[in-house]
Amino acid sequence: MRIDVQSHIFPEWYLKLMAGRRRTPRVLGKGKDRVLEVGAWRGKVLPKLTDISLKLGQMDAAGIDITVLSQQMPGPEMLGKDGVAAGKRMNDSIAAICRRHPDRFVGLCTLPLQDMKASMQELTRCMERLDMRGVLLYSNAAGRTLDEPQFAPLFARAEAEGIPLFLHPTYPVVAEHTAAYDLTAGVGFMFDTTLAAIRLIMNGTFERHPRLKFVFPHTGGTLPYVIGRIDHQVAVLGRGAEGIRKPPSEYLKMMWTDTVAPSPLNLEFAMKFWGADKILFASDHPWLDIQPFVDLVEGAGLSAGDKAKIYEGNARNLFRIR
Repeated sequence: MRIDVQSHIFPEWYLKLMAGRRRTPRVLGKGKDRVLEVGAWRGKVLPKLTDISLKLGQMDAAGIDITVLSQQMPGPEMLGKDGVAAGKRMNDSIAAICRRHPDRFVGLCTLPLQDMKASMQELTRCMERLDMRGVLLYSNAAGRTLDEPQFAPLFARAEAEGIPLFLHPTYPVVAEHTAAYDLTAGVGFMFDTTLAAIRLIMNGTFERHPRLKFVFPHTGGTLPYVIGRIDHQVAVLGRGAEGIRKPPSEYLKMMWTDTVAPSPLNLEFAMKFWGADKILFASDHPWLDIQPFVDLVEGAGLSAGDKAKIYEGNARNLFRIR
């Protein structure tokens, strides 16, 4: 069995909501020419972004049995006063898809982090009434970094209740430096998740919450490749060590990652750094096709046992898939 833990959907009502906005995030154009605009980033609104039947067809073609379904950027935290209501409706929409296709989908909720009281209430509703299996946590909350004190209750509650948090890129805080050459998606998103993860490590989030279930996708962005340097800075030079007692790399190894990095070298590095117990199969559909990631895993020379963990076992345990 194969489970895809990163796959996104945008209901038409959400696109219509953004089409009515005068400023970013918004949707521009009509019909086949619609474009999603988030800051300086633009992405074409593909039919497979909104049509669940197309997603099911591509899942079948790639041999994907179950998908962990979530919203795509922009999340409710970017919609200001409209975010609380839009977030609730989005969670209802994803839950409805899961109910219609109970053997094919489980859902992750999103939270309007501009309002932490509303976020905690919505988290309760999603876990208790909508059977959501975790939270899609954007890498910044409309420019606010996740290590800021107001977000700490979310991490405490997620650990206490065993709720997985799936870190996902959003419009990056370094966007002005990645807009040139259209580097936002290729570099900016990866820098943003990297920055979010290392700031959470350094502020002691994983020191305080060692049982936190945290997924850092895309084979860890850029962080695994510079973590040795950060360890050295902390251990030898004492920089930023106030909130942690272990090398930063030890907290990074506590996280899970996924296969959304279309390079055999990335998967090879992830296997050496995290091991098969911490890697989840994912595709980032519909922005990327599913089959290349199946080919990536199949071509990696993994044992049958390791492939079973990556394709199915780890996701079943993490997201309570039975």
